[in-house]
Amino acid sequence: MTTHSATPLRIGLVGTGPWARNTQAPALAAHPDVVLSGVWGRRSEPARALAEAHGTTAYTGDMGIDELFAASDAIAFAVPPDVQAPLAARAAATGRHLLLDKPVATTVAGARGLVRAVEQTGVASVVFCTLRFAPATSAWIAEQAAVDGWFTARAEWIGALYAPDAANEYAASPWRREKGGLWDVGPHVLSVLIPVLGDVTHLTAARGRADTTHLILRHTSGASSTATLALGAPVGAAGTSMELRGEQGVVTLPAWSDAVGSFRAAVDALVASARTGEPHPCDVRFGLRLTELLAEAEERAGEQE
Repeated sequence: MTTHSATPLRIGLVGTGPWARNTQAPALAAHPDVVLSGVWGRRSEPARALAEAHGTTAYTGDMGIDELFAASDAIAFAVPPDVQAPLAARAAATGRHLLLDKPVATTVAGARGLVRAVEQTGVASVVFCTLRFAPATSAWIAEQAAVDGWFTARAEWIGALYAPDAANEYAASPWRREKGGLWDVGPHVLSVLIPVLGDVTHLTAARGRADTTHLILRHTSGASSTATLALGAPVGAAGTSMELRGEQGVVTLPAWSDAVGSFRAAVDALVASARTGEPHPCDVRFGLRLTELLAEAEERAGEQE
């Protein structure tokens, strides 16, 4: 489905947790090409509080989500991935464009079902992989993707979400604690490596301490890469870095910040895709590929235990 009008896109928000409160709702409410058409939450009080903070309507319950879909042209999701996938498929079936969080699902079947729903209705979709939309990193990815001769890459995304002296409201997420760094920060790393080095043709994986997962990847370009992913490290061990090595030398991923601004760029991408009918490179099909790779890595890491 293509939206041809230049009138603002009505985007409803599903979810009322920290990510919805801190990033998605502020970005949607302030976007000049968007009307925040409502907020849906499983519980009425958080939904009402978030909706009131941004001057929109609160919805709750199964009937409420259908009402939000009816009031919207597109739906943004800030819920756990395996809640997101069936709700997003349901939204797509009603002709609503999708602004998805990563990963789109933690099962290949769930991700494939979502892709089918999108393809059946032709709605636009964008998966919010932060580094693909943050201005500094998105420009860096495009620049490196235009360069040939990359030999190898190394990525480390090590968080201290659960350290006793780390106060982080995202640590309360049950799905994140269950699935660990592989599924939470793995999409970020893959969303950079794949556009630069090509799709993954082979991977191996092994577990480390706590939730640490180590990946070794081979890409269609012939380059290889390694990644270390974790959320359960001590505070002193936390940090993020990514570097590429090749004929051009060594380059490192620039620093980024401002999640609200990055999400605003993802909204721009969805609006453009909805209006033109042109798919975005970071759409639900790319989200499916990420889920396929992460599921394979999870399986291979389990075989090593």
